[in-house]
Amino acid sequence: MKSDTKKPVYLRRQRWEESSIWQKKMLLVEATGELTERCNFNCLHCYINQPAGDQGIKQKELTTAEWLDFLREVVELGCLTVRFTGGEPLLREDFAELYTFSRRLGLKVGLSTNGSLITSRLARLWAKIPPLEKIEITLYGLDANSYEKITRVKGSWEAVQQGIAYLKENRIPFIIKGAMLPPIIERLKEFKKKAQQLASMDFPPAMVFALDLRARRDSPEKNQEIVKLRLSPQEYTRLMAQEEELYYQTMNEFCSKFLGPPGTKLFTCEAGREAVALDAYGQLQPCLLLRHPKTIYPWRTKRNLGQALKQLFPSLLQREATNPAYLARCARCFLAGLCEQCPARSWMEHGSLDTPIDYYCRVTHEQARSLGLIKDKEKGWMVKDWPERLKRWQQAMATKLKKKGIIE
Repeated sequence: MKSDTKKPVYLRRQRWEESSIWQKKMLLVEATGELTERCNFNCLHCYINQPAGDQGIKQKELTTAEWLDFLREVVELGCLTVRFTGGEPLLREDFAELYTFSRRLGLKVGLSTNGSLITSRLARLWAKIPPLEKIEITLYGLDANSYEKITRVKGSWEAVQQGIAYLKENRIPFIIKGAMLPPIIERLKEFKKKAQQLASMDFPPAMVFALDLRARRDSPEKNQEIVKLRLSPQEYTRLMAQEEELYYQTMNEFCSKFLGPPGTKLFTCEAGREAVALDAYGQLQPCLLLRHPKTIYPWRTKRNLGQALKQLFPSLLQREATNPAYLARCARCFLAGLCEQCPARSWMEHGSLDTPIDYYCRVTHEQARSLGLIKDKEKGWMVKDWPERLKRWQQAMATKLKKKGIIE
């Protein structure tokens, strides 16, 4: 005789989109926490650093409790990853606490550091509770002499090498990045090879080409130092194309997707849409570089991240350019996708959101000429037949890449 008693159901098949966790719209995917502007280095080119021992600045920084509140709030809004940066984030005595709390909330943790303050204890913590993102260390030279010409701190090279040794000893995944500064440019191929070996990377290190001016517009003297370190447009282009095959393949894909006049809309990136940044003093920004007074949200006093994401940032991102020079040049330039011009950099260079940056304009046009997109003395905003020209260029580039065996 069969029993009518039903067996208990322990598992039930369910479509992923029917799960309650997916019914709630995620407002935030990634958040950046600038834990401090203080740094134990004094790098020639840095856009943000303040002295490590400045107690006045330290007292103005967000407290541990405030950072914990911020982390709770980003998770409530669906955030998946938090990136800690600075200054030098490891200067914070509470870094281990903030890190552990983030991971217990389920966040992946990214870290941008100079590597000099990595201790055996920190490395063991990361081994026990992995960050799930590779730690990023930026190097500025290949030996103590060249490195310390940039950091201007004796013993900094040795400290960084020790930090890297702790990571390797504990098998913590990390990557090396670089900046186009004299000590590296002089030995660029050697630097790339050493960086790959040091971090066991299958790819060359990412290199910073665009050296930004002071984000808070707080030091004309420091800005002059940074400008002197910038590459000429010709050198910038030459170094970009040094790995020829990879460069042309990347440019072919990039230009096919992103070239064309941007129009009057200022914000064409993802800033403030699914990613935000909180500075060391509690000001919420669409991106870490953009510190214009009209683009920040006073999170420390209002404590409503959702309000910023739903109201302030969306209205900000609809903002249009009004500067006549921008409208005449940048808004009409089909090369805009290649250009480093953006509201944040315009703010750093000129104190406004829509002033053309001559340096980046010259770099972009030099690069476009080398690629064959424009002729000598031709300006991107003067080209009327850019769609047809781009199509012809794509065809020529595809033929070139096929001959080299880069694409089929």
